[in-house]
Amino acid sequence: MSFEWPWQYNFPPFFTLQPNVETRQKQLAAWCSLALSYCRHHKLYTLDVMEAQESPMFNNKKIERKLSMEAIQIVFEELRKKGNLDWLDKNKSRCLVMWRRPEEWGKLIYQWVSKNGMVNSVFTLYELSNGDDTEGEEFHGLEEWMLLRSLQALQTDGKAEIITMDDGKGVKFF
Repeated sequence: MSFEWPWQYNFPPFFTLQPNVETRQKQLAAWCSLALSYCRHHKLYTLDVMEAQESPMFNNKKIERKLSMEAIQIVFEELRKKGNLDWLDKNKSRCLVMWRRPEEWGKLIYQWVSKNGMVNSVFTLYELSNGDDTEGEEFHGLEEWMLLRSLQALQTDGKAEIITMDDGKGVKFF
């Protein structure tokens, strides 16, 4: 399945930050949506800002346009404000992208646990993200940092408890 680019992606002015405040807000919303959709489609959780500028996400070779580094930083900062991005370093050169927030992942995981009658069961993190039982689920293959954040959200809601086991971490669902 190939990625569906929004119509703006083939519109050259989309790659230049617009001076009008209202237009820029709409443009930033479109860029945020594009970035999250692209990362979701390609299951990307970490991005390097320098590499991102050369990736198809911000570089449309067909129309020979790419978003400037400054504009990419503005888009990423907008995503951070919305809770969809965390910086990995002070220089803001690498980031974690959350195209689905931890609470949303937690809800999906808990729905799967409930649907399969596994409340009061203990799982290793590996079993949840890579086990045969979760094959075909949206959270299958979820990176460990995001899985932990999702389980922490469930723990806050009293639906799970993260436990330390001999061979790593696990979780018990309530």
